[in-house]
Amino acid sequence: MGRDGDKPLLLLIGSSSRRSREFILRSVSRRYALWLLQPAPVTWEEPYVVGGTEVDNTRPELLVEAARQVAAEHEVTGVFCYDEGLVTPAAHVAEALGLPGNSAETVAACRDKNATRTALERAGVAQPVSIGVRSMDEARRAADKIGFPVVLKPRGLAGGMGVRRADGPGEVESAYRAATGVSYPGVPVFEVSVLVEEYVDGPEISVDAVFFEGEGTPLAVARKQVGFAPFFEETGHEVDAADPLLSDPRLLEALRASHAALGFHTGVSHTEFRLTADGPRLMEVNARLGGDMIPYLGELATGVDIAMAAADVAAGRRPETTPTRRRAAAITFLYPERDTEIESVTVHEDRFPAGIHGADPMADPGAVLRLPPRGYISRYARVIALADSMERARAALQKAPEIVELAGRPVAEPPR
Repeated sequence: MGRDGDKPLLLLIGSSSRRSREFILRSVSRRYALWLLQPAPVTWEEPYVVGGTEVDNTRPELLVEAARQVAAEHEVTGVFCYDEGLVTPAAHVAEALGLPGNSAETVAACRDKNATRTALERAGVAQPVSIGVRSMDEARRAADKIGFPVVLKPRGLAGGMGVRRADGPGEVESAYRAATGVSYPGVPVFEVSVLVEEYVDGPEISVDAVFFEGEGTPLAVARKQVGFAPFFEETGHEVDAADPLLSDPRLLEALRASHAALGFHTGVSHTEFRLTADGPRLMEVNARLGGDMIPYLGELATGVDIAMAAADVAAGRRPETTPTRRRAAAITFLYPERDTEIESVTVHEDRFPAGIHGADPMADPGAVLRLPPRGYISRYARVIALADSMERARAALQKAPEIVELAGRPVAEPPR
């Protein structure tokens, strides 16, 4: 692997899942040379990177040392990271090398939902009442104090993992066990590990926004579909270039105030809200690109390359944020009806109706998919629609179960 011409060099901290993140590297590598730092050797990333260093990238001190070695031999322009478990170590690298980015303290405050709540409360940003707890007894007391229904969630995770609603005292124990029974690589385990929060009703949305020199610009609003109640598994997203929320004054002010309170001034963030009768209530701020292909949907709908915007600000370059098209994109994820061992997942492209942009398997033969609370994000396929209106995109996605064929066998519940 050699240096890619005269492209500016970004240190890429982790590559994550090929299925869900390859579109990022395919885009960003057109403008930037990427040097990958991760524990494993370069494999699927090879067409998109110019070099790699094998290092435990969850440990900031080792990662900084490896980054310094790369910087001693090459001119490094920035640090690029989109992996939830690695954004804090990546921030340490940017700080150590004097490169653009937010402080490690700011990124850690976004990763730590309790720290986020504290900062936003001081700034007066509308959000749910939240109490951090470290035991079942504390969770029960917190729920009684807030009043039912409540939501229990892990303090440091994302994507709806381990998040469960409790409608009464009898459901707190199972919700607490769900919140403490999941983990994610690179995410710290806190002593006060669970948040008990006021349940806020209303549609769920996320905003992927880019911040450059402290000024934020929303690039995509994704309206979220959830399932598997009382859990909050994300089963799909809709991104419409004509969404009025992109210019909604209350939403834009909440976005600005929350990021100012956290000290987030450089990069792309993924912020989640509930839309209530009293206005938007902020649920969480993530110091990274959105998951679930949301940046890809945003580019399909608006023409704005959100992944490239994230790379540009990492390199200290003003991002391109002007929409060039006005379409509607949506994604739905397909789940088995029960816990299943996968035998095959087959995409039938000959069955695509008008409006289907693509479909992809998300599970390999032999994989065991377990539904909440035994497993999360247990999807066997995704289907993306692109149309001139969201109504047409939704209509196309109604055919998703016919497009992708699942063969598998039921598996027993794991022993408790």
